[in-house]
Amino acid sequence: MKIIECPRDAMQGIESFIPTSDKVKYINQLLKVGFDTIDFGSFVSPKAIPQMRDTAEVLGLLDVQNSETKLLAIVANGRGAREASSFESITYLGFPLSISETFQQRNTNMSIGRALNTLEEIKNLCVKQNKKMVTYISMGFGNPYGDPYDINLVSSFVDILLTLGSDIISLADTIGVANPQSIENLYSSLSVRYPTVEIGAHLHAAPDAAVEKINAALRAGCKRFDGAIRGYGGCPMAKDDLVGNLATETILQTIEQKGYKTNVDRSEFNQALKMAEEIFPAH
Repeated sequence: MKIIECPRDAMQGIESFIPTSDKVKYINQLLKVGFDTIDFGSFVSPKAIPQMRDTAEVLGLLDVQNSETKLLAIVANGRGAREASSFESITYLGFPLSISETFQQRNTNMSIGRALNTLEEIKNLCVKQNKKMVTYISMGFGNPYGDPYDINLVSSFVDILLTLGSDIISLADTIGVANPQSIENLYSSLSVRYPTVEIGAHLHAAPDAAVEKINAALRAGCKRFDGAIRGYGGCPMAKDDLVGNLATETILQTIEQKGYKTNVDRSEFNQALKMAEEIFPAH
């Protein structure tokens, strides 16, 4: 079972700038926990996401030598992908591809067609720089804009992404509209059609709805979960009210109760929980 911790998603919507030193201290602690991957930052326009303007500086101060955890950086265009791919310590380049035309424009200022061309460019960079490409299907469970949506549409996008060479696909419930039935139906459908493809879950949920969503994904065979400690975060480009991430502690408790194993060191994780309380409340 792979757990991907997402401090980038937790921080990006916070208006007051979190000092670079705090980010470094926090992510260095996360590197000790045993997560499969840390979604640590993004190489995007500082005008769009001011909180992430110090991603390159943060990266240079991370203690990656003593951790087996891999780093993932979000990119939104070719420029960001070129910058991110130049860093040896980054394993994954993540790109948000929406099946909602409205949200693709809102999130990356480009059409879906242009975004697919960008993905092809990113894949070429990944091959050249020995990186892997993670593609997030944003609005993967529906959207508030009235754009078309159904399971077959999601499947058609998975087909396209596999053709473009995406190494991992993660279904993102960007605004928390998924329910247990829609999660189980979608993952069950895709696992039958693509049994060898790694398809993750990047779900957003209110705390009282988190466990049932995690269990639905587990029942359907999902083995890759994105989370953020204490459920911080949300996408500032999606709507005015942020819907938080799945709390990592809830993911861990839920999957461990089902008998799944993780590589998480509970002592180091508890340290990260305490540190999160120090860093986030002031913001």
